[in-house]
Formats: sequence, C-alpha cells, structure tokens
Amino acid sequence: MPDRATPRFDNLRVLIIEDETLIALLLEDMLTELGCTIAGSAATVSTAIEMMDGTAPAFAVLDINLGGESSYVVAEALAKRGIPFVFSTGYGEGRLEPPWQGRPILQKPFGQEQLAEAVAAAIGAAA
Repeated sequence: MPDRATPRFDNLRVLIIEDETLIALLLEDMLTELGCTIAGSAATVSTAIEMMDGTAPAFAVLDINLGGESSYVVAEALAKRGIPFVFSTGYGEGRLEPPWQGRPILQKPFGQEQLAEAVAAAIGAAA
C-alpha cells in the first residue's frame, strides 16, 4: 500500500471536468490527497473550454458525457494545448471514439489507486 504521507503528484494543477457534483467533489479529495492542486472544476463543455485559458491546468480528468453532451470537443482542445488528460466514464472503454481509443480511462466507480495509475499513465504518455 502506498505511503499516503508522500504526495505522488506534487502541485500538479488539475482541471476536473465532471457533471456529477458528488463525483467532482470525490475527485477533488482524491487528487488533493495525491498532492495535486485543483485548478478548477467544470460541469459543461463550454465552461471547460473557457476555464482552460484562465486556469492553465497541467492535467485534466475528463468525463466523456457532460449532461448528455459528448466531451470530445474538450478532449480536442486539451490535446491541441498539449495538456495530458484521462477520460472518466461509466459506460466502458469500448465507448471511446476511434481517435481517442488507447488513452488512459477511468472506469466508474474507481478508487484513488486507479486514479493515480491513470494520471501517471497519461503524464507518462505525454512526456
């Protein structure tokens, strides 16, 4: 079991893009425990894109479905800015559209260790 006293992602600025308030709060808690700094939280595609410019995140957790709207536009904006991200979904890995298959994905429900592994994989892939 990892030592919780040692943050893995010291001050990594994370943007949480999640429309379910409880999941967003849970993500904030887990990421903070991992040493991250929460740059902000968005629940819609338009808010997420606006926040990218103002918050300067180094990483993002992106729910695939935001209030019934696909978040692939946000994924494209993150990729263009060179911001690594991990998808979060309750639908299953096979639901990712072809250009995004192979990206790190968190299958809901997930725990802190799975979140840490997905963050590490996304950051490692971007390096």
